[in-house]
Amino acid sequence: QLCTDCSAELQDLPREVFAVDPTSICQNPNTEVLYRCRKCRRALFRSSSILSHTEGSGPTAFAHKRITDSVQLCGDGREKCTSYFTEPVQWMEPALLGVMEGQLLCPKCTSKLGSFSWRGEQCSCGRWVTPAFQIHKSRVDEVRMLPVGNFQAAKT
Repeated sequence: QLCTDCSAELQDLPREVFAVDPTSICQNPNTEVLYRCRKCRRALFRSSSILSHTEGSGPTAFAHKRITDSVQLCGDGREKCTSYFTEPVQWMEPALLGVMEGQLLCPKCTSKLGSFSWRGEQCSCGRWVTPAFQIHKSRVDEVRMLPVGNFQAAKT
């Protein structure tokens, strides 16, 4: 809500709008999932930054793109949602200031991770998400911490 309210003043966003960059905080053992760039392995966001949304109506939500009801988005076992919608993270700030929409690039290797739009974007499931900070699942790896004895081991 705070992001939507201040979208008119995109030149100066309040600090509390941004989630903490996972590279700026110490690694403490917890159950939170970390998401990294698939290309360079830079930490991008944590599972606590993912915004959930209810599943949309699927193919019927894309009538303007002429997808018929006979087409099933998940008929072959694939997930309907192919992206994560997150709250803005600190590393995104330079890309967000002064523009309404654009690409989200990895801050380390500049590979394309997704896109953002203050007006919102449609998820692959059909649900409209506003504002949208969309990161494609195929561009990131999930890193979970598993306890192994007295140590923490990363599982990717």
